[in-house]
Order: sequence, then structure tokens, then C-alpha cells
Amino acid sequence: MTILARSRSKHTEPAEFDIRDYIDGAGAFYGATANVIMQLSLPPVGYGVAESRVHSGSIMLHPVKRTRTTLTYLSVALMGTETDREIYRTAINGVHRHVHSTADSPVQYNAFDKNLQLWVAACLYWGAIDVMSRLYGPVDDTVADTFYDHAHHLGTTLQVPREMWPADRAAFDTYWTTHLPRTSVDPTIKAYFDDLLDLRMINTPTRLVFARFHRWFTTGLLPQHLRDELDLPWTERDERRLTRLLRTTGLIWGRMPRIIRNFPFNATLADMRHRHRKGKPLL
Repeated sequence: MTILARSRSKHTEPAEFDIRDYIDGAGAFYGATANVIMQLSLPPVGYGVAESRVHSGSIMLHPVKRTRTTLTYLSVALMGTETDREIYRTAINGVHRHVHSTADSPVQYNAFDKNLQLWVAACLYWGAIDVMSRLYGPVDDTVADTFYDHAHHLGTTLQVPREMWPADRAAFDTYWTTHLPRTSVDPTIKAYFDDLLDLRMINTPTRLVFARFHRWFTTGLLPQHLRDELDLPWTERDERRLTRLLRTTGLIWGRMPRIIRNFPFNATLADMRHRHRKGKPLL
């Protein structure tokens, strides 16, 4: 699931960093499924989700609840306080205790594996920067460096130690180019991805209207390596059409007031705090 940081002028330096200036719901709309596919293309992560015994968290069975949970995690990690992060970390840990491989699993995995969590966090950050540049154009180095440093919360809100987050953007690029080729998609995970791409979790009338468009733009936001793994065609004409679509979206959405651009993340953060005050389940 993608969070979008907004670009600024090449000659403008932010006087004071406020993450709310760089959170944008348009990126989440376009980049969500592509980001899930990137994360789950690392086999231990993919099978951790495909074999999960926590059915209440399945996007195929409970799409609204699962979407809310993911959006809440992102909003807490990037927009929340340290107290918010500790509260949500505890809630997630309760679920993650049940996510581990068995003797019958084709790959070994454990939801508490820090290296797997780092990969998930890296996908979230990479997706954010990729969609950001597609919607609003290149991001200046000062903003990019500041946002990157803040993005370590995507991992540390779970069990990833701060020192595991690559030291700077150059170090992250090395991590990404090293780990992306390690992703692969077998028939089991491909079937799961096809269901995601075709929106099999939603009602039939809505799926018939949106599924083809959803599969198309999600394909365009995947790295070529994963398009090849999934046998997803993508042409230069497709790329031009997607570029026009995203730039047009950026021109419109970028002019919205911040409270609108922050939606739905501001709403899910407020909902999490409300649920915690009332003693309601957070997941």
C-alpha cells in the first residue's frame, strides 16, 4: 500500500518538516495492489499471507477490514506519535504470533522475521517514491532525503531496528537492486495475485466495471522484473497512457486542501485513536 509525498521546487528547502505536507491519498489508490504484489513476491512473505490462519485479516474474505488495517498501519507509522506506534505494534504482534510456517509449508517463514519486515517496509517506501514522481514529477534532493529518513518508521513500527534501515538513499538503492531479483512467483502465489488484480474480493457488478482498469494500471506500476514473472504485457503505448493519467491526476489532486489530500490516512489514524480510547479491537 503506497503513501505519496508531494514534490517541491528544485530551489525550495522546507523550513520545517511536517509529514502531513507529504501524505497523499491518490498514491494509495493507484499503488496499493502493486505494492502488495511486490511485498508478496518474496516467497516467505507471499506464503505467510497465502497460508495465514488469521482469516479475519484476509483481503479475500474481509476486504474492507483488511484495507482499513493496512491504511491504519501506514498512517500510524508515518503520521502517528511514538505512543501510537507502540500501541499499534502491540496489536499487530498479537496477530503475527499466529503467522509462521508449518511442516507442510513449501518455504519457511515467520511474521517476526526482521529481514522480511524490512523487505515489506522497503516496498512501501519504493512505491511511495515511484508514484510520487509519476504524479508530481521529480522530487528535489532535500525533500527526498528528509522523507527517506522519516520512512524508517515503516519498519521500526514493527520489529525492524533503526540500524537495519539503509543509512541513506544510495544505500537503499543498493539494497533494492540486490533484493528485487530475489523475488519470484510460483503458480500458487500467481493465482493469488490474479485474484487481486481482477478484484475477486469485491461484488460482481463493481468488479465488472473496474477490474480491467485496475489490472492495467497496477501492471504499469510494477517493476519490469515482476511483470515478467507474472507474464503481464506492457507496451510503450501503455506507458504513455499511464503517464498521462497519473500526471493529470497529480495536477488536479495536488491543488486540493491538505486535509483532503491526507485522506484516508488522517481518518484511519483518528479511528485508531478512538478505538484505543474506547477499548475496542484495533485489528
